[in-house]
Amino acid sequence: MSDDSNPLMMLVWILPIILFVFYGQQIQLFVTSREIKKGIKKLDTFRTESKNELTNYVKHTLKSKDDPTKKIDQFLDYFTVMPVDMDPNGIVDKVHHVVRSREDYTREHVKLLAPEMSEIELTKVQTLLEIASSLQMIYKIINHMFLTAKKQNNYPLILPLQMILPFIMEQAEAMKDAIPAFKSGQPVGDGIGPMIVGKMMLNNPKENVSFQTSLSQITLEDRKLFLLKAEGPGSTVGRPAEALDKIVSENTIDAIIMIDAALKMEGEDSATVAQGFGAAIGGIGTERFQIEAIATGKKIPIFSIIVKQSVKEAITLMTKEIADTAEDVRTQVNEMIQTNTKPGQSVVVIGVGNTSGVPQ
Repeated sequence: MSDDSNPLMMLVWILPIILFVFYGQQIQLFVTSREIKKGIKKLDTFRTESKNELTNYVKHTLKSKDDPTKKIDQFLDYFTVMPVDMDPNGIVDKVHHVVRSREDYTREHVKLLAPEMSEIELTKVQTLLEIASSLQMIYKIINHMFLTAKKQNNYPLILPLQMILPFIMEQAEAMKDAIPAFKSGQPVGDGIGPMIVGKMMLNNPKENVSFQTSLSQITLEDRKLFLLKAEGPGSTVGRPAEALDKIVSENTIDAIIMIDAALKMEGEDSATVAQGFGAAIGGIGTERFQIEAIATGKKIPIFSIIVKQSVKEAITLMTKEIADTAEDVRTQVNEMIQTNTKPGQSVVVIGVGNTSGVPQ
């Protein structure tokens, strides 16, 4: 056996090489598939749990008279077709119209699940429905990509799925973990902006300036402040662009300050605060477009303050570290107002984010 020319030893070396040359991709496909199957099984569990949580909430908490299961199943498979964008002219208005129409349609039909539910409960159900439908869509897309690669027995086709799956799982787990907070109406990390502005609104008159959006006017260092946030404690982000448009049309505004949560980069500490310039607001982009258009038309500078956090922290129960930044951010807002405006001028301060559990 010590002889290098021994035929048995040659076979021991040559056979694995031949095996990997001709069947390497199939072996890699098998190994990779096992890992992806585990992720898909988790996604299936997440979507089932989210659907059951929503169904039980409507059945037992809201005391729905009829079984809501069938209607909820219809909602979960509901889809939205975005406008044609071959000609980009006017595409933002088209997207805005489609999204608003979908929101209005969903709201009216969610009411039918339990007609006696309050507005706060309605916003909770809408949020839970969005989580459940998002998890269902994620599962369907990932499962489709996996089964297509398996059907074609194509390893390169499964590589992109293997690369993006950890990021998908992170977001899916965050959405699953967000359900208890939204169900019980507790503040989430994304609500830090509304929380800060809500504190500034305390003990001051409020008015509803646009749909699910609250406005309060106060005076600070001889400046007039227009404080805007989504109307809490329901789970909503309001319509800050429409509110800003109304304020600007009736008043002379000299600066806009936006406070929002932002995703941190890997390696950054959570709950760190940063200042910047420009409209700090997420979503599909229609709200930001409107705010930028209003500011551009009136030549109003937009300043921003963000509180950095992870995907999970943004949509799950607000951590103490994030909540503790409120006073620091409020101090920075006051400094920003004094530095960038003069006595007698007016400033709009917008708390951007989901205002679940955050009153005003």
